[in-house]
Amino acid sequence: MAKANAVLNNSEATKEEVETVVAALTKALSGLEVSPSNPIVDNKPVETVKPGDTTVSVKTGDTTNLLYPVAGMLLASFVLTVNKKRKNLN
Repeated sequence: MAKANAVLNNSEATKEEVETVVAALTKALSGLEVSPSNPIVDNKPVETVKPGDTTVSVKTGDTTNLLYPVAGMLLASFVLTVNKKRKNLN
């Protein structure tokens, strides 16, 4: 591929050089194989816990209390609104 690019960029390339590169690219193209459309998948489960491991795994799907973030946003918007009204009155 690098040689083909070099010949392509060479404005003074001879006909023999071009034909050699074309033949090499054609040979490389014919040597390519089509990968299978259904790749082989190993259905064996992956063992992430080693036998004898006593470490408790982390529970996923924990709920998050949204009260504090929502209350903080409401408080911030209230402060900004009051501040803006106060500046408009002056």
